[in-house]
Amino acid sequence: MTTLDKETQDSLLEILRLAGKITEVTDYSEDGQTDENAGCRIMPLPPRLWEKAARVAVRTNPVNSPQLELPGVDAPARATLFVSKYWGPQPKQLSVSFLETTPADLRARIVSHLNAWNESAGISFTETAGTGDVRISRGPGGYYSYLGTDIQLIPQNRQTMNLQGFTMNTPEREFRRVIRHEAGHTLGFPHEHMRQALVARIDPAKAYPYFLRTQGWTQEMVDQQVLTPLGASSIIGTEPDQDSIMCYQLPGDITHDGQPIVGGLDINETDAAFAGLIYPKVLHEAATPRGVQAASPSNDWDPSEDRTDV
Repeated sequence: MTTLDKETQDSLLEILRLAGKITEVTDYSEDGQTDENAGCRIMPLPPRLWEKAARVAVRTNPVNSPQLELPGVDAPARATLFVSKYWGPQPKQLSVSFLETTPADLRARIVSHLNAWNESAGISFTETAGTGDVRISRGPGGYYSYLGTDIQLIPQNRQTMNLQGFTMNTPEREFRRVIRHEAGHTLGFPHEHMRQALVARIDPAKAYPYFLRTQGWTQEMVDQQVLTPLGASSIIGTEPDQDSIMCYQLPGDITHDGQPIVGGLDINETDAAFAGLIYPKVLHEAATPRGVQAASPSNDWDPSEDRTDV
């Protein structure tokens, strides 16, 4: 058992509070085109579903179980902080659908970039004519994904991944940078820049105005998405890697030492090796298609829509 002082416990609970207050990004171009400077956010579930999401994650993959007992922190809080969202080592194929009318060549191109992870990992993506496990919108809201097994709790008429403005005219480098990053979140990989060693390099006094100017993010959102490090005990991974596809590109203007966090523009060797370790390559069966419905950009919905099949 790990004993934490009251100040640490209060800090952990504050993370939970902030996670429920994420707002929409507002600085994307009005013409719907991609913004090459745009960041990504991990979309949180509504707080009422945090405990259920933890149960689903552990049921899907028992290795996701939290390893810490936190005095004074209740079970839902421990789960939200310390339950990972990996799908498990079993063979897995996630079906993919699109919530807007999307040309066939663009659908195929997006799915091919999702499957860049399949070169080393035994988890893959396949398009379905029905309702996919992964549901993609290209509408307003920027770039975001729900994390790993959390996608199972999203109503089937809503997107689990948002790729605002992507078209066949989007540069190939953006397909690699954005779509492969978002696919990583769907596999359960958090943001690499939130590892303690990288967070420690960021100067909050510089980060707040930077993200307000470039992303339209409030101070609370910067705290939640950039400045709150992942607990080392909750991470199954490699040493911190600023070249990872899961790491933001952050300028030297916001670091203490003036040196940038270079960030990853594609899946690197460390990413690929770790994905192969978490998801060994084995044969697998195709997912079962389901019926498709309309999209919504909101990260919450009426409780009556909550899924009861998971």
